[in-house]
Amino acid sequence: MNIYFSCSITGGRAEEATYQAIVKELESGGHEVPTAHLSSPQVMEMEDVVDAVEIFGRDMAWIRGCDAVVAEVSSPSHGVGYEIAYALSLGKPVFCCHKNGKRVSKIITGNTTPGLTVVGYATDEEAVDAVRQFTTRLEDQSKHT
Repeated sequence: MNIYFSCSITGGRAEEATYQAIVKELESGGHEVPTAHLSSPQVMEMEDVVDAVEIFGRDMAWIRGCDAVVAEVSSPSHGVGYEIAYALSLGKPVFCCHKNGKRVSKIITGNTTPGLTVVGYATDEEAVDAVRQFTTRLEDQSKHT
C-alpha cells in the first residue's frame, strides 16, 4: 500500500524517534511511504530548499494518491491537521496516534468521521504495533472488496 506519513515538522520534534520507528515499520511491511523523509533529523534542511507552493502541491498530490494516512499527532501542527482533514474529505482511512498524556486537539479526538482511528500509546513499540494492526486491517479489508 501507499501510506502517507504525517508528523510535526515546525511544531516540535519531541517524538522524532517514534516517527522513525513508525516509518521503519511501514517500509519493512512493504509499504511505499513517499513522506519517509519527514522522520529524518535533517527534515528541516531538506524541506527548506523547496518552495512552499511546491510542497503544498506535492503533498496534496501524495495524499490524493495514497491508500491511507498515518499521522503522529502528539505535537500540535497546522500542517498535520490540514493533511488529516484533507485525507478524510477524500474518504481516505486515517490513523492518528499520540503519546499518552499529551494534549491532542479535540477536533481530532472528538472526530467521529468514518475511517478515522485515534490511538494513544505509551512506548514506541506500542505505536508501531498499533500502526501494524491498522495496516493489516486495511490489507484484510482490501482482500475482501
